[in-house]
Amino acid sequence: MKARRHSKILELIQENSIDTQEELLRRLRGEGFDVTQATVSRDIKELRLVKTLSDSGKYRYSTGKKESSDISAKFYTLFSNSVLKLDFAGNIVVVKCINGMAQGVCAAMDSIHWDTIVGTLAGDDTIFIVVRSESNAISLVSELKKLIHKPR
Repeated sequence: MKARRHSKILELIQENSIDTQEELLRRLRGEGFDVTQATVSRDIKELRLVKTLSDSGKYRYSTGKKESSDISAKFYTLFSNSVLKLDFAGNIVVVKCINGMAQGVCAAMDSIHWDTIVGTLAGDDTIFIVVRSESNAISLVSELKKLIHKPR
């Protein structure tokens, strides 16, 4: 059942411009899948779906795979326009974002698959990044600070 649902989700996001979990939930139910919001949320995470900017200027769910050469550029743009400050404690990096942007930035960061990052967790305006060591945290913060958009 899960494999069928995942396959249907991939089909739906490829054929439609779906930008919210609610819309994906509605379409899955329309296809005969009895799912909850929590299930759809888990499926999105398991499928590693990300929101990408479409040609029309709207965000939509995608696998990000066919745009792999574009992912870095999109991440850097999103990061530089959304992140306010960075800090670390031990092997945990904390990223403060503009309200409502942390999940998008985090998903974009996850799509890059950095070797030193063990995992990420995003709220509304904060991202926690667990890295392998304190020296990795120092390096990551240093690298990411170079990307933050400085207001003029």
